[in-house]
Amino acid sequence: MRVKTIVVILAILAILTCGTALADNHGVAWDELSSGQQQLLGQFADNWDTLPADRQMRLARGAERWTTMTPRQREQAMDRFRAWRELSDDRRQMIRERAEAFRELSPEEQERIRQNYRRFRDMNQDRREMLRDRYRRMTPEQRQRLRDRVNKRPRSRTRD
Repeated sequence: MRVKTIVVILAILAILTCGTALADNHGVAWDELSSGQQQLLGQFADNWDTLPADRQMRLARGAERWTTMTPRQREQAMDRFRAWRELSDDRRQMIRERAEAFRELSPEEQERIRQNYRRFRDMNQDRREMLRDRYRRMTPEQRQRLRDRVNKRPRSRTRD
């Protein structure tokens, strides 16, 4: 696999998974990186000190994560990166905005959304398609009423 491709994948992976930089905002010295991180990030070696501290942190974390992945996890990450690259600029921007809005939610609200997603994912395909179709046919007002109802639902209740 080409090193440049791996570095690009790491950069995107770091951006997508890390969110914000650490509070100290001092960055990472090149010498503080492990040999594995330095190898993966080699193309940045000459200008590492000129990179913004948050970018250094994201790249270092992404490289560290990459070195701990199994071959299967690396392949899955590359597949996600390929899919990301194929999205339109507008679609990527919308995803970034939604991810930022999600990060601003309380931990409880984030967990509620994750549980709803898991419940939806675990449904059989026919049920998921039926729910998607029903939602697509709703007016914006009906969709908002549904969201309001779901948000008011007791948190311990589960349904398929």
